[in-house]
Amino acid sequence: MNFINIIENYCTTNKIAHMYKNSTLTYRELKTKSDSLAINIIDLFGKDKTPIIVFGHKDHLMLISFLACVKSGHPYIPVDISTPITRLKDILIISGAKLIINTSNELFDIPADIILNKSDLKTRLLQAKDKKPNISYRLKGEDVYYIIYTSGSTGKPKGVQITKNCIQSFIDWSITLINKTDKIFMNQAPFSFDLSVMDTYLSLVSGSILYSIDKDMIANLPELFMNFKSSGITTWVSTPSFAEMSLQSEQFNEKLLPELNEMLFCGETLSKECVKKLFERFPKIKLINFYGPTETTVAVTAVEIKKEMLLSKETLPVGYVKKDCEIIIEENTNEILIVGDSVSIGYFADPVLTEKFFFNTEIFGVKRRGYRTGDTGYIINGLLYYEGRIDNQIKLHGYRVEIEDIENNIRKLSFIKNAVVVPIIERGTIKYLATAIVLNDKFEGNIILAVKNFLRNLLPSYMIPRKIKVISVLPMNANGKIDRKKILEEF
Repeated sequence: MNFINIIENYCTTNKIAHMYKNSTLTYRELKTKSDSLAINIIDLFGKDKTPIIVFGHKDHLMLISFLACVKSGHPYIPVDISTPITRLKDILIISGAKLIINTSNELFDIPADIILNKSDLKTRLLQAKDKKPNISYRLKGEDVYYIIYTSGSTGKPKGVQITKNCIQSFIDWSITLINKTDKIFMNQAPFSFDLSVMDTYLSLVSGSILYSIDKDMIANLPELFMNFKSSGITTWVSTPSFAEMSLQSEQFNEKLLPELNEMLFCGETLSKECVKKLFERFPKIKLINFYGPTETTVAVTAVEIKKEMLLSKETLPVGYVKKDCEIIIEENTNEILIVGDSVSIGYFADPVLTEKFFFNTEIFGVKRRGYRTGDTGYIINGLLYYEGRIDNQIKLHGYRVEIEDIENNIRKLSFIKNAVVVPIIERGTIKYLATAIVLNDKFEGNIILAVKNFLRNLLPSYMIPRKIKVISVLPMNANGKIDRKKILEEF
């Protein structure tokens, strides 16, 4: 069934759809306000289907604006307030967006045709109150539903186009993997990061509550945990890094979140050390590990992580592929290729880059889209295992080196919680490797010597980092991933 129709089935009630800080938005308000805003957009642009930028953080107006865009026939581009203005201007130029819906109290000096600020939105919502947009305007099928801009190798952001069919495919599959009871989903990732699509749409299509935490809460663990106590969160959705950050506090356990029964992870490698601690703190928890690039609509594989998997010599698996997709491991390179219904139609207004990474193929007489992930991996008994990035392979003194190979070996040391290896570049050439490490507990002795001696038994000498620095916590970027650029600054 069409997921927009499913969401609107809940809109006849005053059931809560979104909680943020001390404010709530009901499903009824979500429908009536998104309808009103959609009418305003139709009045402004008619049948014009140019993308619309939705700028903000975790305000209710973000969700209202997303649905208003698609009801009026426009793909939305979510842009978080943490985005530098220069990057926002790039997105505006590349996308050709004529409208920015500004749900924040920020945003200045942007050369958009039209900017609807918060005060404008409230006025327009009142003007079109209780009116419904013509259903013929709604996005459908292969219409682009949203565009998420990610970093590009050229220094300019690239826009990943996700169609209505793509997101329908993701929802139809992922909703079958989670618990079916009434839920409260934690929304950690900013809406500009596609991990948020998982918690947002699974919450809405199941008639649940989306509980948003913001960047200020995340920067202040005591405040965050105080919010957690009264949240009633049942379903945790985050990157592994965010869980590891929370685990730094002994307070992060089932007493803090007594209703929590499942944790969904995506966006990064989930380590055995992290899982072990989560099982210790939350003995009854169900853990699901997902995998998939933005270009394939959030995730295409998933698996429940069991305690016995911690005993395997393999890293934790990233899952079984969903039924309408296929994983192909390319010979020689071990690159993961993804073919199927949730593969993007390509990068917005960039046919050269699209042709480089996307391809068309035919399976059993049916044409399918495919995507070259740049990830490497292998399959055992139908389970996909992620190895690393092709572009994380570097050349050091003529040798090919996989960065993640070194990181995984360093993490084998019992006193190390996490490690990130970065190449030190001088005058365009990689001179040596450095690593930042976070300790599990205090270590008596010379840490640098201990790490190097340990690695000498596992790796060739050229792969052993020259510099090792202990830091208290690995920095994260706005999307909740490890910020390697910040780590480079440590050296």
